[in-house]
This record gives sequence, structure tokens and C-alpha cells, in this order.
Amino acid sequence: RQKLKKDLKIAIHEQKLAVVYQPIIDAKTLQIVACEALARWDHSELGPISPAIFIPLAEENGVISDLTRFMLTSACRDCLSWGNEVGVSVNLSAVDFRLSDVSGVVRDVLNQSGLAPRRLEVEVTEGAILDDQNATSAVLSDLRRRAVKVALDDFGTGYSSLSYLNNLPLDKVKIDQSFIRQIDGHDRSLKLVAGVTQLAKELGLAVTVEGVETVEQFELLKENAHMDLVQG
Repeated sequence: RQKLKKDLKIAIHEQKLAVVYQPIIDAKTLQIVACEALARWDHSELGPISPAIFIPLAEENGVISDLTRFMLTSACRDCLSWGNEVGVSVNLSAVDFRLSDVSGVVRDVLNQSGLAPRRLEVEVTEGAILDDQNATSAVLSDLRRRAVKVALDDFGTGYSSLSYLNNLPLDKVKIDQSFIRQIDGHDRSLKLVAGVTQLAKELGLAVTVEGVETVEQFELLKENAHMDLVQG
């Protein structure tokens, strides 16, 4: 564990991590409208290290904000080559909101890259909100004033509260993939997804459903849920 923390710090500072992109698809047209930037680490001795392992290590090690800046910089640069309509989505860590000037970092990266702010979306999880909802909301409001989109990631996990949808400056809700794994043959799971997506739509929020892996899942969701985008 200590070796991983040491090696990760070096890898981030030397920008040896890779960025891969998962397409986000319009549920109606089936066209790619954005991509989510995901960090990957291929350790020279141990091989690929799961983000589920190295992201928490980066948070513990105090280098998560360096990783976030690297991801934002890479994502905005790469997005410029995708045409004028495809956007990019980048995850923010809860620790970013405590240790760094998130709004300032996003502003600097956008200015340096030349990417239009409307093409960038930041994703926040419940952890960032629980730490200090007022402070997080203020940062997100500032980003939205700059035309950057804001998505609430992994909705439905943890202690996710409907009050988040009412109180936070959001553009989009992302339904966690754990619900989608169970919709085949599980009527309750499908009804739950349908209900949450309907509520989000009525509140004027776009909806992305994560973890859609099969045509059967897509058709079920298309028939029963109010989704705008799918990812998987």
C-alpha cells in the first residue's frame, strides 16, 4: 500500500496516467453527444491498477487535486478535436472542494485550452455534498454561471436525498449503474428507475442512465424510463 501511494504520487506528477473516454449516447438518436474522461494507471511492475484502488489513495496522499487538474487539462484538450458539438465530462473528488480552488482550476484550464465552457461538464458525488453542502453549492453555482454543466453522479447510492435535486444547482442526474444490473426480471428495480427519472424530468433536469450494457436493458429503459442519455 505504501509503495502504491509513493508510486502513484510520482506517476501523477510525471503525468504517466492515461485518460480513456466512455461515450455518452443520446437515447433518441443513438449519437455520441459527450464522453466521460476516466483515469487509468498501468503500473510498471504490478500492471493495471483499478481506479477503485488508486483514486482513494490519491485522496489520502493529498495528490487528488493534481490528478483532477491533469484530467481536466487532458479532457479539454482532447475534446477540442471532437468537433464543435461533442462535450466532455470530468469527475471531481469530494477532497477537491476542501483542498483546492475548484472554480479557479476549471477557469484556468478552460482559458488555457480554449474549449467553450458549454462543452465541459463536471460530475460530483454525494461525498462532496455531505462535507459542506453550502460551500459545494456555491462552487457549483459559480461554475454554472460560467456555462459549465453540473451533473450529480451515482444518484441513488449512499444516503442520496431528494433534497439534493431541489437545493443544488444541477443540470443533470446520473442514475447509478447498480440499479440497471437488476432491471432484467426485477420489476421493482425498473419501477424505481422509472420513478426517479420521471421526477428528475419534472424538475427540469436531464437524466443519464449509467451501466446500460445490453440491447435488452436499453429497450426496457426506453419503454419505461424518462432518460435522455445512456452510458455503458
